[in-house]
Amino acid sequence: MSHPFTVSLIGWHDGEPLLKSVREAVFIREQNVPVELEWDGLDENCRHALALSHKGDAIGCGRMLANGHIGRIAVLPQWRKKKVGTAIMEALLDYAHAHRYKQVDVDAQTYAVPFYQGFEFVERGEIFLDAGLPHIKMLLKLQ
Repeated sequence: MSHPFTVSLIGWHDGEPLLKSVREAVFIREQNVPVELEWDGLDENCRHALALSHKGDAIGCGRMLANGHIGRIAVLPQWRKKKVGTAIMEALLDYAHAHRYKQVDVDAQTYAVPFYQGFEFVERGEIFLDAGLPHIKMLLKLQ
């Protein structure tokens, strides 16, 4: 089944305005993450996944740090429950497999734990607060 969107892996400089638009909408405006926490200075050294509607609008994103940490998975509200987040995760996991990462991890917002469990991530440790939101570390070992 084809989706009404595409996901591409890009560098920060290739997609900064589009990536920022999604993260500002979801994290800063919707979830009230402080601006200084969202823009942590790590984006330039990450691989980013960018989801675009067929009209070319940015609708979702995510990133992977060089150490295999996946984060900043965000999907605009009107695109949720339409497999956008799944496609973003698949693109990042494909990248990790292609680059022979032994494992990847996420700091999952607790409401999103079932989403990551769907990819076979396993919870590690205790719940902690990040930007005032409850999270838990999750790990996925890759073959």
